[in-house]
Amino acid sequence: MDRGLLKEVILEQKKSIENLDLGVKREDLSRIKRFIRLSHAVIISGIRRVGKSTLLSQIIHNFYGETGYYLNFEDERLINFQLADFNRLYELCIELLGERKVFFFDEIQNVKKWEMFVRRMQERGFKFFVTGSNASLLSKELATKLTGRTMMLELYPFSFNEYLTFRGYSLDRKSLFLTQERGKIKRLFNEYLEKGGMPEYLKYKEDIILKRIYEDILYRDIVARYEIKEIKALRELGLYFLSNIGNLFSYNKLKGALGLGSVNTVKSYTEYLENAFLIFPVNIFSYSLKQQFIAPKKVYCIDNGLANAISFQFSKNRGRFLENLVFLELKRRYQEIYYYKTRNNLEVDFLIKEARTTKAIIQVTQSLSNIQVRQREIKALGLAMEELKLNKAIILTEEEEEQIRLKDKIIQVKPVYKWLLEREE
Repeated sequence: MDRGLLKEVILEQKKSIENLDLGVKREDLSRIKRFIRLSHAVIISGIRRVGKSTLLSQIIHNFYGETGYYLNFEDERLINFQLADFNRLYELCIELLGERKVFFFDEIQNVKKWEMFVRRMQERGFKFFVTGSNASLLSKELATKLTGRTMMLELYPFSFNEYLTFRGYSLDRKSLFLTQERGKIKRLFNEYLEKGGMPEYLKYKEDIILKRIYEDILYRDIVARYEIKEIKALRELGLYFLSNIGNLFSYNKLKGALGLGSVNTVKSYTEYLENAFLIFPVNIFSYSLKQQFIAPKKVYCIDNGLANAISFQFSKNRGRFLENLVFLELKRRYQEIYYYKTRNNLEVDFLIKEARTTKAIIQVTQSLSNIQVRQREIKALGLAMEELKLNKAIILTEEEEEQIRLKDKIIQVKPVYKWLLEREE
């Protein structure tokens, strides 16, 4: 790559990252702090425009100052940057900025075999913070290539706590007990439920931003990368998933609906959408891996605002968006999330596994005011608790709060907004 052009990029990007608005302090900074003293490369992955560059800026500002090198590979001037150019990059960084021991690489997935440079420089005592918009950055294969010396972090859109900070609301835990303040929190929660947590969109409030993110995911992260030919089918599949958050799907049925000749093609396209962090397929919980594989899956989306902008479904599917919001919070907290079906086929929205034990089962519904809904949700949880040998379960709603006793078992009912703020697990 041309030396003069690379020098220009280094200096311009150094200035841009220094002047970048630090924005809302991300909750993930507390996790990052634990990684600072380790020699491991910190891999930060997530959907486009979720705030990875801002998080890198916060890491630099909070922990490193003028002690690192920054480069964003999304810059079109670096489109021809290759593995062999890393040595020239390092040489120019020393020439322009002096000797430093930390690299910050943004959207690194655009450079093939980048991990070879990272591994070599790690052996020389260098620290790396790396971001990307592809789930392969979190794969076991990458950990193997870097000889296990990686710490993984998946960045999500704003949590509700972060959204409150963005909106300038300073939360006092006692506010939950004051009528006036509770009203303010619930108003902001209703905004968050519909608009989601993508930082750039929330700043400018233009739907075109979310639609552009969606188009970039389809065409830049999937069509170009995987050389997709059936573009129309991919678009229809993406729209289907975003219009059916919280619903079950099967590859066979989607194959017929999209007119594709192969179930494997549907599986591949679904995997590509997942790798780009747009959707999350969720398996049924079963002790049989075969059953997990063949049973229908549920699908969720990375952001309510994104799903709303693409599918125009919010007003008539508020309950599904509520469930999607709960799923995203669970993804921030846990690694293993499933849905569950009792022996008589009653569904429980979420089953959380941790350290090989079932930690929680959770049902999400807008309201329990309808007697049939109330009976259905309680019956499903009651049977699930019996089968899983659990004594507690949770129902999350928009408004209600109570405790339901089933003999020696307890179902805790609480509003989603309170559950999010209390961070109860």
